[in-house]
Amino acid sequence: MADAIKVLLVDDHQVVRRGLRTFLEVQDDIEVVGEAADGAEGVARAEELRPDVVLMDVKMPGMDGIDALRRLRELDNPARVLIVTSFTEQRTVVPALRAGAAGYVYKDVDPDALAGAIRSVHAGHILLQPEVAGVLLSQEEAGSGQGRGGSLTEREREVLGLIADGRSNREIARALVLSEKTVKTHVSNILMKLDLADRTQAALWAVRHGVTG
Repeated sequence: MADAIKVLLVDDHQVVRRGLRTFLEVQDDIEVVGEAADGAEGVARAEELRPDVVLMDVKMPGMDGIDALRRLRELDNPARVLIVTSFTEQRTVVPALRAGAAGYVYKDVDPDALAGAIRSVHAGHILLQPEVAGVLLSQEEAGSGQGRGGSLTEREREVLGLIADGRSNREIARALVLSEKTVKTHVSNILMKLDLADRTQAALWAVRHGVTG
């Protein structure tokens, strides 16, 4: 299973972790490399095991999933985090995505759909439930970013399209034959010109306005 997607399970309910492990271990291309019962342990295990994807609950004792996400980003951990939770409120969904989650699904998701979600975020895509995407799009449309796409340079539109494809700065640099530092500058300019907060908003803006890589 050298090429399998390495997955870390972070949930405070042992029954949930056991159920996820039981299903995922029958997938030929997915390997569960570890478990954690709270956010702090999840961060430590992610640093130790270097998984490709972390399945993260939001509400946990001690450090919750959102704080764990922020900590992983601070540590520059490359794992893609897929939120798997029973909470559907906007006050939970939006902060998780702002903290760097690559996707958000509910615990009653069909098992095959969950496996597909893991493969999707591992491939670099942003995965959202339709209603979650609607929340973020409505927020983006309410901001001053709407209608400002004309201020982007041709190169910035190329970078934005690749962000929408889920590419990292390193991958964008390779695709456009640029340095990572230059790509970071372009990303900062894009966010500033469109008055957006982060890459997730930028990706949604690009999809909404037909900017593709």
